[in-house]
Amino acid sequence: MEPTLVTWLLVAFGVITLTPLTVIYGIFLRDPNAPKSKDLMIGEGKDWRDKTHFRLNLGFAWTDFLFFVPLFVSGSVGALLGQPWGYVLFGAAGAGMLYINIILWFVEKEHVYPALGPLRYFTYFWGFFVYWGALALAYSALRVGGIEF
Repeated sequence: MEPTLVTWLLVAFGVITLTPLTVIYGIFLRDPNAPKSKDLMIGEGKDWRDKTHFRLNLGFAWTDFLFFVPLFVSGSVGALLGQPWGYVLFGAAGAGMLYINIILWFVEKEHVYPALGPLRYFTYFWGFFVYWGALALAYSALRVGGIEF
């Protein structure tokens, strides 16, 4: 299962999409109550809507570092090495990204979308995560099923 150009493009798209969020989550986890953490997580000068909003973001940050980042990194490495297990883990990372962003569509859209507008919301702030997740999941399923691109 040698990696194809599509494999490399999807890994690159994932790295470009996920690295800024991972850095922000790292800063947030180091000191969740710091003003810089709040500014990065919800916007300059904004405040948490309530304790649930804060806890939800803290949970996402921990989950990303304990579950998603290792899954994405190991899946990417495995896929680039041409290993079937790599494509399975890469697809699982895509499924996880779809799962969480479907939840975020319902939880965060009413607050985030109006503040950002459609272009920013449907690109980096929500869309790229969904696009990458769907593409990674579909591509991995096809590759594991024996289809090459």
